Amino acid sequence: MLESLITSKTRLKLLVKFFINENNQSHLRGLADEFGESTNAIRKELNHLTEAGFLVKQSEKNKIEYKANTDHPLYQNLHELIRKYLGLDRLLEAILERMGDVSQVVLTGDYANGNSSGVISVDILGQNLNEAYLEKLSVRIENLIGKKVDFKISQGDIDPKGLILYTK
Repeated sequence: MLESLITSKTRLKLLVKFFINENNQSHLRGLADEFGESTNAIRKELNHLTEAGFLVKQSEKNKIEYKANTDHPLYQNLHELIRKYLGLDRLLEAILERMGDVSQVVLTGDYANGNSSGVISVDILGQNLNEAYLEKLSVRIENLIGKKVDFKISQGDIDPKGLILYTK
């Protein structure tokens, strides 16, 4: 879907990296290693996104760190678009549908850090949760969004680096 609109795979990876979680930041070499691409390809896309105002850069020691520009007028739209692209809206809807008294849903692991590994890790916190529903839900969600989903019911020990998708 989004691949037909944004034809540069590198640009799409960068948008996922920075717009899934506003706290994600990285530098050129780190991104090149993470994506398995040349520094020139990454630099070109970083420059385009920075010139357009979607990313901001700041010097830290001898490195230039990039992160999403949350003040950009289109930040919220891109943030929501990336969440829809990854299927997080449908995932959240399915969890809240019949899981019970859910108090918090947190995206953890690679996707919370903006890495498209193919496995979405989700922690669910709440009371009287329907654990049997999770097994069925996992298969349903995988078919719905085309990505493997790993659910974990938490007892209050939510990953502080995770991305909160829902709070009651």
